Amino acid sequence: MKMSFTETLRYLYDLLPMYQRQGAVAITKDLVNIEKMCWELGLPQWQFPSIHVGGTNGKGSVASMLFSTLHESGYKVGLYTSPHVSSFTERIRINQREIQEKEVVDFVHDHRAMIEGLRPSFFELTVAMAFDYFARKEVDIAVIEVGLGGRLDSTNIIKPELSVITNVSFDHMALLGNAIEEIAAEKAGIIKRLTPVVIGETDLDTELVFLQKALELGAPIVFADQVYDVKRKTHNWVHQTLEAIGGESGETRAFQLDLPGEYQVKNLATTLVALDQLIEDGWDKISERSISRGLSRAAVNAGLRGRMEQLRENPRVICDTAHNEAGVRIVMRQVRQMNTGKLHIVWGMVDDKEHGVMISMIPADATLYFTQPDLPRALDVNALQQKAARMGLKGNTYPRVSEAVMAAMSQAGPDDLVFIGGSTFVVSEAIAMLESLAPAV
Repeated sequence: MKMSFTETLRYLYDLLPMYQRQGAVAITKDLVNIEKMCWELGLPQWQFPSIHVGGTNGKGSVASMLFSTLHESGYKVGLYTSPHVSSFTERIRINQREIQEKEVVDFVHDHRAMIEGLRPSFFELTVAMAFDYFARKEVDIAVIEVGLGGRLDSTNIIKPELSVITNVSFDHMALLGNAIEEIAAEKAGIIKRLTPVVIGETDLDTELVFLQKALELGAPIVFADQVYDVKRKTHNWVHQTLEAIGGESGETRAFQLDLPGEYQVKNLATTLVALDQLIEDGWDKISERSISRGLSRAAVNAGLRGRMEQLRENPRVICDTAHNEAGVRIVMRQVRQMNTGKLHIVWGMVDDKEHGVMISMIPADATLYFTQPDLPRALDVNALQQKAARMGLKGNTYPRVSEAVMAAMSQAGPDDLVFIGGSTFVVSEAIAMLESLAPAV
């Protein structure tokens, strides 16, 4: 007898190690399991063209912009991302439809013996499921987001048309290394022989790592920020207009994005260079019109959540999933610049992050609501409060995210800003809680 969708997810959560819940112990440090699973599934990862997107920050946004543009160009396109924010089915989609719950149930039911025999990680299983789904549905192309690192990431068994690495900064050092060059080397592991690679940002500490790897593999390489100069022209909490100068024509082009984060300036340059490469390689249905429409509907088409996303008005409630030094710095700068009232911050973290560095970026004049996500990896809310206190930051504690969000919204005035962040999981719980309430008036 088949399990229900809810029972299927509970079965997987209970059976398989999951990084989001357990941390580094859930990471498989080789590609053996994913290769064995895909062998039993008939090597689905080689049955469709793909684009591989890695990097420390921005890979989800770039993957979504590429996916949306390809969709608007008329291709049947798959998208694999992780982790999910609201629903497991967010991880796998074709065009504007997430994978159906029945597909998830059927995959687990049909391959239960393989799953229980191999005991892969939760992430390895979802990657295999995505590859199998895209192959069976015969997508024209799929955009595959790296989970963590690159070289040993389970997605790194594809043979992509194009590899994209957005940037490199400090994150997951226990797994990827403590030096920026070591982290870059892990990211560079997705570069494939004779396959074009786009690097989003030029950095003196990592540039040579990518150049040497590309030279070794004969992979044509380009740094996006050396091709396009992108500037913000207009912006609010819902969308923004960016101006890109450069490319082969050298023309100035304006694009509206439904992703309002300041960091999308860098992601747009990366996306445009990747699209230029795809057009050069024969993906000739990509047009200026489909690029403009794809970028303006990236979040909508890809179902992307938690990237400077506005959840409520009066008071305005914004969330962002930034959870490392580079990401939090940019987000906090934008929050300070755009906020016109008092600032209220709901903040929670997981235990294996550089807490001090990120806490130090929280504006001292904000009213703080410390909390913790509901998972074993969560940083205890009282420990978080104590760490913040050592930096001169004071705030009340709330054991549940929902309590912290409701407290912030009740204390904020109509012109104030409530920001929710620190962890993807805090954002996920906040979104779920707010969406369960009656719509905001």
